[in-house]
Amino acid sequence: MASKKTMDDKTSTTEKKTTSLKKELEKLRQELKEKNDKLLRSIADFQNYQKRMEKELNICEEQTKQKYLCELIDLNELLKKAYEDNNPKEGLKLMLNNIEKFFEKENIKCINCVGEKFNHNIHHAVTTVEKNDCEDDTIVEEVKKGYIMEDKLLRPSHVIVAKKIEKKMKNKYEVK
Repeated sequence: MASKKTMDDKTSTTEKKTTSLKKELEKLRQELKEKNDKLLRSIADFQNYQKRMEKELNICEEQTKQKYLCELIDLNELLKKAYEDNNPKEGLKLMLNNIEKFFEKENIKCINCVGEKFNHNIHHAVTTVEKNDCEDDTIVEEVKKGYIMEDKLLRPSHVIVAKKIEKKMKNKYEVK
C-alpha cells in the first residue's frame, strides 16, 4: 500500500506541476498578446504621426511659397509701372526700396568685402591680381555681391583678390 501512496503522491505532484505550468503558459500567452497589441498600436500611432507631420510640413511649405510669391507679384507690378512710365527712374527707385525693405524684414544682409581679408567661407575668388600697394589675400574688387541671412550664407561674394608682387632677386651671374 505504501507504494500506491507514493505513486499517488508522485502523480499528484506531477499534476500540480502540470497545472502550474499550464497556468504560467497561459499567463505568458496573455502577456505576449497584450504586448503585441501594444506594439501594433504604437506602430499605428507612429504612422499617423508621420502622416500628420508630412501634412503640416506641406502646409508650411505652401504658406511660405505664397508669402514669397506675393512679394514677387508686388515687384512684378512695380516693374511694369516703371516700364510704362515716361521717367522709369522713380519706379525703379520705388522697386529697389521695396526689395530693401523685404531684405530687412527677412534679415538678409549684404556682405561687405572690399578691403577685407579673403575668407573662403563667404567669398568666392573669381581671379587674382598682382599689386604692390596691398597685402596678400586682400579683396580689391567685388564682382557680385554676397548675402547672408542671420548667420547662414545665401550666396558668397564673387571677388577679385590681390597677391603681392614678388620682388625678383637679381642673380649675381646674370648678364647686364
